[in-house]
Amino acid sequence: MPDIGEVWQLRRGDVLLGEITITEPDWPWLYGRFVAEEAFEAVASLFAEELTLSQVINHDDSEEAVDAWEAAYGQISETLTLISPTGRPVAAYLLHIDGDDAWFRWDDEPFNE
Repeated sequence: MPDIGEVWQLRRGDVLLGEITITEPDWPWLYGRFVAEEAFEAVASLFAEELTLSQVINHDDSEEAVDAWEAAYGQISETLTLISPTGRPVAAYLLHIDGDDAWFRWDDEPFNE
């Protein structure tokens, strides 16, 4: 179980986009403070769109709403990497970022489709 104070990194290739410092480990979700690097600006709109669509599917779980969220999140998960405090990329993750708040879950194995 991750500990308070651990630092996770969000990367695109070799570029550091930001770091998440864990403030509340509440398995399976981890909550933390997100500190963005300048490079994060290039992907910030992806997270804003994903967060909006995730809130929509909380009220409207229609196939269309879910498909829209999956497409938006696919842009994140297919191009960005979440790096654990050990320096290893995780196989799968679900990450939400809202300003300097971040919450995520992760696994060493890919999530089931």
